[in-house]
Amino acid sequence: MPGVSSFSGKLVRAAVGASAGLLSAFTALAVAELAAGLVRPAAGPVTVVGGAVIDRTPAAVKDFAIRTFGENDKMVLRLGILAILALFAVALGVLALSYRRAGAVGVLLFGVVGTAAALSRPDSTGAGDALPSAAGALAGAAVLYVLASGAVSAGAGANDEDGARGRSRRRFLTEAGVIAAAAASAGALGRFFTHRHGRAAAASRDSLVLPRPASPAPAVPAGVRLKVPGITGFTTPNSDFYRVDTALTVPRVDADTWRLRIHGTGVTRPRTYTLRQLLARPLIERDITLTCVSNEVGGPYAGNARWLGVPLAALLRDAGVKPPSQGGGADQLVARSVDGMTLGSPVEDVMDGRDAMLAVGMNGEPLPFDHGFPVRMLVPGLYGYVSACKWITDIELTTFDAYDPYWVKRKWARRAPVKTQSRIDTPKPFARPAAGPVTVAGVAWAQRRGITRVQVRIDDGPWRDADLAAQAGIDTWRQWSYRWNATPGGHDITVRATDGTGQVQTEQRARTVPDGATGRHSVFVTVT
Repeated sequence: MPGVSSFSGKLVRAAVGASAGLLSAFTALAVAELAAGLVRPAAGPVTVVGGAVIDRTPAAVKDFAIRTFGENDKMVLRLGILAILALFAVALGVLALSYRRAGAVGVLLFGVVGTAAALSRPDSTGAGDALPSAAGALAGAAVLYVLASGAVSAGAGANDEDGARGRSRRRFLTEAGVIAAAAASAGALGRFFTHRHGRAAAASRDSLVLPRPASPAPAVPAGVRLKVPGITGFTTPNSDFYRVDTALTVPRVDADTWRLRIHGTGVTRPRTYTLRQLLARPLIERDITLTCVSNEVGGPYAGNARWLGVPLAALLRDAGVKPPSQGGGADQLVARSVDGMTLGSPVEDVMDGRDAMLAVGMNGEPLPFDHGFPVRMLVPGLYGYVSACKWITDIELTTFDAYDPYWVKRKWARRAPVKTQSRIDTPKPFARPAAGPVTVAGVAWAQRRGITRVQVRIDDGPWRDADLAAQAGIDTWRQWSYRWNATPGGHDITVRATDGTGQVQTEQRARTVPDGATGRHSVFVTVT
């Protein structure tokens, strides 16, 4: 039947064209990975384009991504970029069957996008960062141009397998197989070079011996840790500590080559430190709870760890810095990461006596790479986006009027003290506990103020005081528990906390943007 044969031929032609397009995209990415492994792993096209997408995404959309995908948001973005690339590759492959040059030019245009993204990144090291995207695009365009020629012959006609078209198809498959093998080899070699880049960093971390603190953390009081199944532990293991940042590729910084520069307004003695020089200073050790501003009411983005670090205020004073209350000219400290991220902290807060530090250790070991090795900043009482710069490499003193850091440019607040919050860890939402005694428990935090009271309400009943664990300090969260005599049926359980100033956690609901969520956490359970 001619009509069926014609339709079948078109399907074969389209499939061959799509295959050529996908193979060209695979080649482009593999060659780009090889070039990035040789030049700088963070300059790979998926990484730089993904970073550009993150930078241009509205704050509300980012907040939705974190709320929906959690710490998998970066994986979802990568998969999305690859899916879009695959769709365009299929379209360009089909286009190349009729317009070979147009298809190849389309691949080159993707290279232009990657090149522009690489050169516009805040951590760009120069023209060399354009090489991965450019090399990948050239390789992909060449592959598509070559395969499209054979694909035209291979895809024309659906029945002449033993004739010239059959030989063309076999030639096309042979060429495609050779190209696929070469691309896979290039990608594997690129991953080898990328891993080699990180070996020196891993070796520097493995060999790092942390000094003993001049000021050890106070002993944790007895009774800090409640023995309640399902409650969040007082100390969060490093492997469970939340990670929220914009880095698609976690920086792996060699501690031996790392440097920290302190400069800017009011800095009369600019300084540049090596890690060895920082470690030679008196270190402090403290239990401190960190909280992400993207944490919804009842959310998981808070964690408590024992940090070891260099007091930040002392470093600043050595550089000649004075807080505004003492006549200093700078009211904002801008911390810069090796990947170009900028965070702004109030100088007054950093130097007001709290345990602001440049942390080098976390729970008894050097910082994990995910959490900022070799050095990160933290300031108790402030949300992470205005204080907790990971992979820090530069501190500039300036003013809030003169400079807007990364998140402020995206409509987040300039100043963001942590708000009083409490969370129910157990029972979980929609749990079905048996009637009778049920332990309701969780954690509450109000860094720099501490928690003095936690209350629980069942349905619309009165607020009842919960039992509080001992408090380790005003900069850590505090466990609590409440014994409830549960009756059959559905019930809402709500919690609220009171901080050390007497301020009761507000019931007014607000989303995370621009300076942190508010409201009271509640869970619904069905008692059987």
